[in-house]
Amino acid sequence: MLRADVSPSRALPTHQQAEALQLVTPEGVRRADPVYDPWIADVDDEQLVALYEDMVVVRRFDTEAVALQRQGQLGLWPPLLGQEAAQIGSARALRTDDFVFTSYRENGVAYCRGAQPTDLVRVWRGTALAGWDPRSIGMATPQVMIGSQTLHATGYALGCVKDGVDSAVVAYFGDGATSKGDLHEAMVFAASFHAPVVFLCQNNQWAISEPVGLQAQRPIADRAAGYGIPAIRVDGNDVLAVLAATRVALDRARRDGGPTFLEAVTYRMGPHTTSDDPTRYVDPDDRARWAAKDPIARLERLLHARDALSEERTAEIKEKAEAFAAAMRSGCYGLDVPEPLSVFDHVYVDPTPELARQRSQHAAYLAMYDGEA
Repeated sequence: MLRADVSPSRALPTHQQAEALQLVTPEGVRRADPVYDPWIADVDDEQLVALYEDMVVVRRFDTEAVALQRQGQLGLWPPLLGQEAAQIGSARALRTDDFVFTSYRENGVAYCRGAQPTDLVRVWRGTALAGWDPRSIGMATPQVMIGSQTLHATGYALGCVKDGVDSAVVAYFGDGATSKGDLHEAMVFAASFHAPVVFLCQNNQWAISEPVGLQAQRPIADRAAGYGIPAIRVDGNDVLAVLAATRVALDRARRDGGPTFLEAVTYRMGPHTTSDDPTRYVDPDDRARWAAKDPIARLERLLHARDALSEERTAEIKEKAEAFAAAMRSGCYGLDVPEPLSVFDHVYVDPTPELARQRSQHAAYLAMYDGEA
């Protein structure tokens, strides 16, 4: 079990250079780092295998969800292929009392927070407005409006300060969100009021079909300095480096150090969503270069070099991944179609006259079609 309270020193490092922090190379070679190694000193081979298992399970159910959408069982799905390390490494640094605000692609984070197979597909099946109870897993309902979750995260973090607790908050977003005003407002508030929030940008190189170089002439992490927020630029395909960087940021947040900006440099290997065709704008050679940096393959190479991943353990992990994917498919098929007027339920704690009027009008509209095949 990974510890979530590691704090080896009071000297908190940053890494703002263009070269991202890397502790495991694409070839699976462990690189020593005297600054960051203390932050992952407790991570032994068994825990590395656990991180590997997480990524394998997440990739498998992500693939299953894409297949479900292609077969007409889901309306849409936002694949995370290639971004497993950025999500798993950061999520496994969290405590249970921390809280997470995400966009729509962080299903790997949801898995780590305790979301069940069926929870991950409810919204995309169109049978619910949310897949889980945010309080039960410490993760808000994913936000589709780009960047708005960063404001929610900052507000929640300020609430933690008011409550006198040392819980921290992480806001996940993509590189495209860094051009949205919501994120900038959130960072201004977080810096001004010392909010214990980590802004985690998964720079997957594409904001739908727009390359990151079009909107960011320098590393995205450099933007944080303008707000007085320290930043760490990390190899987002290196799960160990992401874990170390996130622990640094969370420790700063817990000790009243204020916000931190993390840029996890990764790559979206699939489409923006299943309604997108990346072959129209992605250079195949560029994709091939990033495929060679695959986060799962590099950790697998490291584990094999250490003789830490047996054939039996590999088979167990594959079996777990298949079982989770099967449970997702079965759960998807078993979701009931909601009663049409239930869309008006839970909009407000106390229903308003306006909501009642809308419900009545919609009920009358539906009644026009009663008895039709």
